[in-house]
Amino acid sequence: MAVVVESKKACTVNPLKTSQPLGASYAAMGLDACMPVMHGSQGCTSFGLVLLVRHFREAIPLQTTAMNEVTTILGGYENVETALLNIRRRAAPKIIVLCSTGLTETNGEDIVGHLAMVRSRKPELNDTELVYVSTPDYVGAFEDGYRHALTAIVKTLVKPLPTVHRQVNLLPGCHLSPGDIDELREIVSAFGLNPIILPDVSRSLDGHLSPVWRGTTLGGTTLDQIRMAGGSAFTIGVGEQTREGAQTLESIAGTPFEIFERLTGLEPNDRFLQRLAQLSGQAVPAKYRRQRSQLVDAMLDGHFYTGGIKAALGAEPDLLLAIGSLLQEMGADLSVCVSTTTSASHALLPASTVVLGDLEDMERAATACDLLITHSHGRQMAARLDKPLMRVGFPVFDRIGNAHRCQIGYRGTMNLIFEITNLLIEQIVHRHPADWVLPPSPPPQQSRL
Repeated sequence: MAVVVESKKACTVNPLKTSQPLGASYAAMGLDACMPVMHGSQGCTSFGLVLLVRHFREAIPLQTTAMNEVTTILGGYENVETALLNIRRRAAPKIIVLCSTGLTETNGEDIVGHLAMVRSRKPELNDTELVYVSTPDYVGAFEDGYRHALTAIVKTLVKPLPTVHRQVNLLPGCHLSPGDIDELREIVSAFGLNPIILPDVSRSLDGHLSPVWRGTTLGGTTLDQIRMAGGSAFTIGVGEQTREGAQTLESIAGTPFEIFERLTGLEPNDRFLQRLAQLSGQAVPAKYRRQRSQLVDAMLDGHFYTGGIKAALGAEPDLLLAIGSLLQEMGADLSVCVSTTTSASHALLPASTVVLGDLEDMERAATACDLLITHSHGRQMAARLDKPLMRVGFPVFDRIGNAHRCQIGYRGTMNLIFEITNLLIEQIVHRHPADWVLPPSPPPQQSRL
């Protein structure tokens, strides 16, 4: 169990974490025909929008209530009403997710009361679902905002229904990419189960060219599917951040659940497939038995390079646990672990200490490490320390293909091992080129004719 230590610096120098409103908005982007709205100033929204666009390289639907100095003092009801009406008229979303910011939370606005008043005054909004998420950006981090949004979506939109056998809910954490969620869907469907994924960014942020354009999200979990989640026979969450949403679903619809702390690595995937086999009554398909043997071989090949290395990681809690646990299983020492917020995941991390801090904390402690793992804001740190950097998490803006990276399941874990190992090999070749001279080619065989 890792001991959690909070950095006592007076200010953040090189930020590791991003804000709660951005995490909540990201969750909303996994809903079909949805418009996430940040209730705050235009700057709050524009900075988050830039990060999302640079990471996914896609058009991102994100709106703001555009609070200014006057409305911050006198109250932002008119801004909320105007924003909702304009969005309804121009984009006609089926769902609007309103996320608060530090500005409006500090002001102490009654947003729930605002939305109730808008409903009574403007009946044209009756065909649009409104979901409010409290996400002050002066506390918590990206993962917290995502967690709160998932819970609010379930609490607002899910109703109890008769149980549909072989229908299961999948609640993916924000550390899973669209490619990860596609892999998750494929695995569950291979057992003959019908998954409802909430939220599903694999249908909205997977980098596809849509034949139509609309101002809202293009794909994701539909409103009908969200409502159908109340009739599922079981709920599976991936990441500790999904526990609150799964518990809310259980309290509303009585749906039993199980949370898998990670799906990166051998043992958690064994447990996951065993659970799916139990739920479906079917044996594990031969395809995944083959993939498991390939993963074991990849772990054998890769541990010659990862065994004994010192790694420094900076990530959101569930991602830190997923990658850190795999590295420890591959023989690495988790010398430096820096995270963004408190989480039950830290208790499961095979490290001595987790620091809640920034990338400066990570840089100061990582001078003797062999590998750095964090998002793209760690690239200057890697250059100063002359260490290899593996980019993970959000944002990754100096590489393309982030939507299609897969790091879960047997196949995704194998890809992750190859990525880490090849990065280490490249560093060895760079530092010791003489040790990597290709051996001379064998002499050609003489012909017997």
